Formats: sequence, structure tokens, C-alpha cells
Amino acid sequence: MVQMVAVIAIVAFTLVCVIVGVWASKQVNSVDGFVLAGRSLGPWLSSFAYGTTYFSAVIFIGYAGMFGWLIGMGSILIGIGNAVIGCLIAWLVLAKPTRRMTRKLEARTMPEFFATRYLDTRMKVYVALIIFIFLVPYAAGVYKGLGMLFSAIFDGAPEILCMVIVAVLTGIYLVLGGYVATAWNDFIQGIIMFVGIAAMVIIMVNRPEVGGLGEMVDRLRAIDPGLVDMSGGAMGSVLLITILLTSFGVWGMPQMVHKYYAIKDESNIKLATIVSTIFAAFIGCGAYLIGSMGHLFIEAGPDGMPLVEGGFDGIVPAMLMRALSDGIVGIIVLCIVMVLLLSASMSTLAGLVLSSSSAVTIDLVRHLRPSISQKTQVITLRSLCIAFIVLSFVFASLNISFIVNLMSFSWGVVAGSFLGPFIWGLYNKSVTKAGAWAGLLSGPVVVGLMLGINIAAVGFEAAKGMAPIFGVTAMGVSVAVVPIVSIITKRFKYEEKHLEHVFAKAE
Repeated sequence: MVQMVAVIAIVAFTLVCVIVGVWASKQVNSVDGFVLAGRSLGPWLSSFAYGTTYFSAVIFIGYAGMFGWLIGMGSILIGIGNAVIGCLIAWLVLAKPTRRMTRKLEARTMPEFFATRYLDTRMKVYVALIIFIFLVPYAAGVYKGLGMLFSAIFDGAPEILCMVIVAVLTGIYLVLGGYVATAWNDFIQGIIMFVGIAAMVIIMVNRPEVGGLGEMVDRLRAIDPGLVDMSGGAMGSVLLITILLTSFGVWGMPQMVHKYYAIKDESNIKLATIVSTIFAAFIGCGAYLIGSMGHLFIEAGPDGMPLVEGGFDGIVPAMLMRALSDGIVGIIVLCIVMVLLLSASMSTLAGLVLSSSSAVTIDLVRHLRPSISQKTQVITLRSLCIAFIVLSFVFASLNISFIVNLMSFSWGVVAGSFLGPFIWGLYNKSVTKAGAWAGLLSGPVVVGLMLGINIAAVGFEAAKGMAPIFGVTAMGVSVAVVPIVSIITKRFKYEEKHLEHVFAKAE
């Protein structure tokens, strides 16, 4: 019964994705259309595209299971931080000036923004390379966790089969319809995620193992009082670092900032801000709430680790199979959850691939071949989308050690590179070219130095576990170093004519 319902769900989901892709392909006939949907998206599509790109299957499986087990209910603060800082404040601070300035500068990508804002074509090449080197391997992590639930539902089916479904479906609609198809599929996938989380929370909270929210708190306290400590207790510093990395980091991630470029009108921003914040709060808090129930379903070993296949990544799938595999209602919800995880992975993968392919096509290929036609650029974009999806799939399936290690530092390097010069570039006329370069170099330099120092002190494996600290440090340095270096080099500030053009309101 479970497998039959799951197959029906996957077939229906596949048809929807393909239909949207075919329909959207008729709307795309230019680079702007493929990359930005003609800058014509309304608030609902923009906010759902933002939210679904934010949360991948890693949140539901890896992060929720791990932090729920180690921290307990305090992990819900990660979801709150993502909603308040990563969505609400991010939209309030970044959406309007980003939309205005990118239109004024005719920038379609983050590399184009930096090159035109700071009048330095070298930035375009540098930023495009950072995106390619670190976002494509990061995309491989999107597949993580999906295979466990898939294998459990289909009785030992290879995890790679689920990965193939994610890669092929994402490739079909992204290649056909670009950002138009991505945005509409994100909207549909966002609804699935919303319904799936709501159903999971309701069923899991009312399971005998949990006994309702009040009883859940009492039972977790009986196991370990730290599991109901909202400050995170002994894990408080880890909790804080995770909130900072996952909430402020999105302010400088190309696949997230891209959503501000495409919104149709400034009047849409207010509604998009509200919708994306509610979506993030519901999805993030719901996922971590479920993860914090881990100790009520899974037995702990002598070392305190969960006695389940897959370790932390196996906690949530084991909980769901135990709670939802009996009865038609539970089976239907389980299959919705499966599609939810597919949706979360596909939306995030599409955002990463579109950012990477557009950076290479618009900012590297066009830099080398300025006369390249619109038609050829669109063909190149589609070809690179396929290439990047294949690369991320290969990296994920082969589990190449170098790529796996690179993934650990990707978020911190990218956010640490772009956060400072992007934010200061939107608001401050006094930023110099040297100041911008100082911020752009912060990501790889800070993460690289901290990694090297800690490898010498404690070894690579221990140093790799400090990747979130490296990332947060790089982000902080990036934000701080831009104004400091700009003050030192203020005599090299930009001409007033250029600044008037950059900060003028777009018509």
C-alpha cells in the first residue's frame, strides 16, 4: 500500500513539473526571461521562490535530526532566527535597494552587480569563479538525506534512484523554462511543503510517544533537562553560531539575493516580506520541532548517540516510518512528506544551478566573447544548467572526499565573500574599490587561514567541524573590513557622477 501510494504521488508530481516546464518554455526567449523571468514576478511567486530555495531536505533530515537530538527544543530558535533575520529583516533591508540598483545598473547577476557598482570588470570574473567553485559542490549536499526515507518506503531501493529523480526533474523544468518555470514550481512545491509540515506536526505531536506538547516537554525534561532549555544549555554557543550562519548568511548568497532582482514592483515587496516570513517560520520551526522529538522515538546508545542507521541523518526518517506507515491517512501523509523532501531539494538545487550557470554564461563567457548573441547565450545557459546538475549529481553519488570537504566550507566562503561589499554597496556612497575588494577577499582568506591554523593545531577532521565558526567569522570580517579599508583609501573614492547614477531611483 505504501509503495503504491508513493508511486502515484511521484508520477503526479512529475507530471506537474513537466507541464509547468513546457508551459514556461514558451515564455522564455531572452537571457532576461530565462534568468529573471523578465523581472515581472509578483509577491506570492517571489516569496515562495525565496522560501523554498532557503529550505532544502538537509533542514528536514540532517539539521532537524542532529540539532533536535543534541539541543532539543532550543533548536526551534534556529527556525525563528531564519524567519526573523533571514527573511523578515533581510527583505526589509535588502529587497527595495537591490531591486532599484540592479535595474538601474542593468545587472542580472551578482557578478554583474559588483562589476557595474564598483566599476571593475575583474570583480565579475572573480565573483563568477567563487560562485562556480563553491556553489556547484554545495549543490551536491542538496541530495543529502532524501535517500534514507526513499529507501525505507521502497524497501531497500538504492538511494541513488531518488537522487536521479531529483536531478532529472529539476533539469527538465529548469532547462525548459528557466526562472519562470522555477518560480511557478517553487510556488507549487511551497504549498506541498506547507501542507506536509502541518500534517507531520499534527500527527507527530499527538502520537502516544509524545502525548501532546505539554506532555512532550515533561517527557524530554525527564530524559535530560537540557532538552527543554531554550538557550541551548551547554550547546548554546553552537546554537548561536548556527543561527548566525544560516540567518545572516543568506543575505550574501547569490541564489537568495537573485529573488529581489526579479520582483515586479516595489509595491509587491511588503506582501512578499510578510508571506516569506510566515512561510519560513512555519517550515523552519515545524522541522526543528519534529527533530526535537527524536529522543521520544529513538533509543540512545551508551555514548549518547542515536541507535539508528545513518546516525543523525537517520533520526527523522526512522521517526516518520514508525509514526506514519500504518493506516491510510498516515501513508498518505508519509508520501506527502516524501514529495515535500523532493520539492525542498529540487527548489534549492534549481536556485543554485541557475545562479551558477548564469554567472558562468553572463559573466565569464560573455566577458570572453562580448559579441555573443542572445540566442546563443540562452542555449549556453540551458547547456550549463544540465552540466551543473550532472556535476552535482556525480559529486553526491561518488561521495568524492575533496568535494565533500569543500562543501563543508562553501556557505561560509560565499557568504563571507559577498556579504560586506553587497550590503555596503547598496547603502553607502563612500565605499571604495579597495574596500569592496577587501570584503570580496574575506571569504576565502579568512576561512583558509582559520582552516590552516586549526589543522596544524587539532588536525583536519576536527578543523572541518569548525566550518560554521569559520563562516561566521568570515562574514563578520567582510562587513567590518569594507568601511575600514574605504576610510583608509577615501581619496580614491568614486566620482560623484557615477554615484548619482548608481543611487538614482530606477524608472
